[in-house]
Amino acid sequence: MSGQYWFPNMPIPEIMTALSEWGLSVSNEQLVRPSSDFVTGVYNACLEQVTSISPNVLHKPTQRALASLDDANPDLYNNAISHNIMLYHLTRFATSARIMDFSSRDLSAPDPERTRSILSAFINFVKFAEQCTTFISNVREKSAQVIEEREQVIQELSEVQHNLAVLKAQRAKDEPKCEQLKEENAAMTTQLLAAKEVHTGLTKEIESLKIERAHLQARNETVNSESALLMDNNSRTRSRIVQSPERIRRNIMTMGTTAIEDKKTVALHEAKARDLQAKISALVNIEKDVRSCIEQLQTTEKEVQLLEGSQKELAELKDSLEYKKVERGELQKKTERVHKQLGNAQEKLERAQRHAEEKRQASQQTVERLQRDYEKMDIERRENDKQVEELRMEAGDIETKMAEHLKKSEAELNELLTEYWKLRHETEVYMETLANKLNMNVSSD
Repeated sequence: MSGQYWFPNMPIPEIMTALSEWGLSVSNEQLVRPSSDFVTGVYNACLEQVTSISPNVLHKPTQRALASLDDANPDLYNNAISHNIMLYHLTRFATSARIMDFSSRDLSAPDPERTRSILSAFINFVKFAEQCTTFISNVREKSAQVIEEREQVIQELSEVQHNLAVLKAQRAKDEPKCEQLKEENAAMTTQLLAAKEVHTGLTKEIESLKIERAHLQARNETVNSESALLMDNNSRTRSRIVQSPERIRRNIMTMGTTAIEDKKTVALHEAKARDLQAKISALVNIEKDVRSCIEQLQTTEKEVQLLEGSQKELAELKDSLEYKKVERGELQKKTERVHKQLGNAQEKLERAQRHAEEKRQASQQTVERLQRDYEKMDIERRENDKQVEELRMEAGDIETKMAEHLKKSEAELNELLTEYWKLRHETEVYMETLANKLNMNVSSD
């Protein structure tokens, strides 16, 4: 753990002071000989300071986990599940505090030295989190927004999946009807094609009959006009000629024969007209049937269009589902990137905190060293000042003594000079006297 530990170990008094600031009363004996309940409570308090996660908050997840168990006595697993959930969050918290080997043994059988190291790491991490409250709150808000967006996307995805399932069920339900409609549509299309061919043939026949009828009508009109002209001629001729019974009889017979032939022709034309009328009625009925078939075909086409619209909507829903899946993947990637950015930011903040802590410690040590040097220099300066004052006093005394000694020396020197010159004079007198007595010529040099 020493290679992974990033926080300095704190002495027991500092740990007690830090925990007392959070309302935890801890004794020296509890830190020297930690128990399982003690470390669990303290670790939970540290976790709550940073993440606001407490045993009360984890009560609902525990109950949901118990409710999901298929067991007659789920209460038997209550303590184990609560312990595992809390251990999971404590492990994550310890990993963030750079304690990579945190385990359940640190809760069940705590070691005093390791417990103090873990508490030092937790306290330093909590203080670091308190210093970065603004940044952490912003990250939590962004994370909450991402979670809300993710839940919204999940809800929309569930709705789309539900709609897709409904559409699939409706499509499966309408599939036999669609097949039946397709078969009916194919049969009606075949019938319509056959009816169209019949209608085309009948239309051609009707057109030919209409043309023939027009010819017959034109011929009838011609015959009628010729008959009227002949009757006029006959009446004019009758008025001009003398009436002859035989000729009249022959004319009457001829005109009767002609009239009979005309009646036969008219009857034949009326029969043809009746046949044409029957054919026209049949064609009208066929046209009505064709119209009803066309209406049915249009209804079928509308249903087919509705089916195609439903299939198109289904395809659009599938595309929307794929798009939502892609968006969900992007949101998951964004969430992972946000978590990575959060981890990187935490690492940067931790490095900055460590760097700042190292700089602070180095500055503190420099200040303390400078303070000690200043105090030492101040003491030395005071001692030097005292020594300077003493030296000044001694110098004054020495100068005074020197002056007095100089005066005494000058006086003594004057006395010595006086004695010297006196002695010299006496010596010269003695030498002259001695020379005179010895009859020697001695110069005064």
